[in-house]
Amino acid sequence: MTEEYASLYEKDPTYQMAVKQLKEAASILGLPDEIVEVLRHPEKLVQVKIPVRRDNGKIEVYLGWRSQHNSARGPYKGGIRYSPNVTPGEVVALSMWMTWKNSLAGIPYGGGKGGVRVDPKQLSQRELEELSRKYFAAIAREVGEDIDIPAPDVYTNPQTMAWYFDEYSKIVGYNAWGVVTAKPVEIGGLYARMVSTGYGVALAAREAAKRILGGIEGKTVSVQGFGNVGSYAAKYLAEWGAKVVAVSDSKGGIYDPNGLNIEEVMKVKAETGAVREYRKGEVKLISNEEILELDVDILIPAAIENVITDKNAPRIKAKVISEGANGPTTPEADRILHDKGIVVIPDILANAGGVTMSWIEWSHNRMGCWLTDEEALSRLDRIMTRNFNLVFDEWQKKYSEYPMRAAAYAIAVDRVVKAMKLRGWI
Repeated sequence: MTEEYASLYEKDPTYQMAVKQLKEAASILGLPDEIVEVLRHPEKLVQVKIPVRRDNGKIEVYLGWRSQHNSARGPYKGGIRYSPNVTPGEVVALSMWMTWKNSLAGIPYGGGKGGVRVDPKQLSQRELEELSRKYFAAIAREVGEDIDIPAPDVYTNPQTMAWYFDEYSKIVGYNAWGVVTAKPVEIGGLYARMVSTGYGVALAAREAAKRILGGIEGKTVSVQGFGNVGSYAAKYLAEWGAKVVAVSDSKGGIYDPNGLNIEEVMKVKAETGAVREYRKGEVKLISNEEILELDVDILIPAAIENVITDKNAPRIKAKVISEGANGPTTPEADRILHDKGIVVIPDILANAGGVTMSWIEWSHNRMGCWLTDEEALSRLDRIMTRNFNLVFDEWQKKYSEYPMRAAAYAIAVDRVVKAMKLRGWI
């Protein structure tokens, strides 16, 4: 690894955080420094130039990246984001986290991630299409159905995947159905992909409730963040018999100790843009800070990162936390919650429903099969239920002195290291 190459990402704070987590897992496993050195670098980092002719006739050049972190367990897998703040270090860190998430999920993928440094809100639909097609054409030799399978991330969506799929299919000369996932339903995607992350967060909470609380029936739930993930997590938990008593979005939250009608709340949110416009029953308005500290059985932080800290962790009363957002709990808070006996199901386990559904889509694309939503969700249920219990059992057996997150990282890293050893890479 040359210093010049590594300097593209090594000083990035997001990358440094990912390396810190890797080193903690390696310490738990007793791995030597040389293994950490192998794992902390991506196998390949590609930078591409994307010239786009704007609607005013001028050409603007954007930079894009694709990081392929590790392929010991299978093809690289991870989303592509459009953001004005994307950096090579962020992309490398995200690809590393995808390696661990896919390993922990028990699906045969390695980790990859992509990004384009652009503000997509400043581009027209035509400009976005040109940017997307040119980016994917530029990385076309690096991706493929058995090599690297991108998906949506921040400010990309099924339409973006349709452009990627079409551009790649033109280049290779056939319909490469499995080159990307989370495609529109009309070209091999699954509607269930839209609900799958929230569904998975709910599944993790349900299985933890079975192991810790005696079941999900009648258990109280609060959800911070009522976007795609939080709303579907609440919806499915309510369908399984839990009582969702509080939800919130960026404008604030609502609380009813008798339970909320989640279908109605989703309708109000869609129509008005705010859950606070729901006024049925004995609803009280609460803040996003208050919702975290309610006396409930299950808490689902599904909004933004770092909302549970060492400042509010001592006041959290939930017995189970199922992380829908990425990184909602700080390391300091993790230890406090663990010492209080609160089980935190970490993001890389709880919100893996999206990538698991992507694997279901990809594997059936590869076989030429078409699934109903019921079949897809049933398969996701079986996979995540089995995987949660495998991870929970291994945590309890080997790593119970650590928070579940540290144990989850150790389990994920251990699986990757074993795969690399079996293949003779290390």
